[in-house]
Amino acid sequence: MKSEITISVASGKWSIRAGGAVLGETTKALELYEGDSKPTLYFPKKDLAMAFFERTEHEIVHPHKGTIGYYSIVTKSQTLENIAWEFIAPRPEVVDLLNYVSFASTSAITIERL
Repeated sequence: MKSEITISVASGKWSIRAGGAVLGETTKALELYEGDSKPTLYFPKKDLAMAFFERTEHEIVHPHKGTIGYYSIVTKSQTLENIAWEFIAPRPEVVDLLNYVSFASTSAITIERL
């Protein structure tokens, strides 16, 4: 059964850090709501320091969202494997998230509203 998917603007300014490095700040974050799940925050790629990101070969095809490609984040202190993702071939339900990146929920990543 298909979950209801909605995307909305996340109010405020958001920051993301990993391994002591600031990966980005934005006022243009989007939130993906799917069914009863907590919203997933997405950062525009243009507001991220993409020099820390290495595209991996890991991809999945989600039946309702499309093809998702993964990134590892490489900082001076660590490499976080396949911890970030983007829609590389989005389905119409999530086409607004093209060129946006989201992150796994882990203690290695700090996302906060400033």
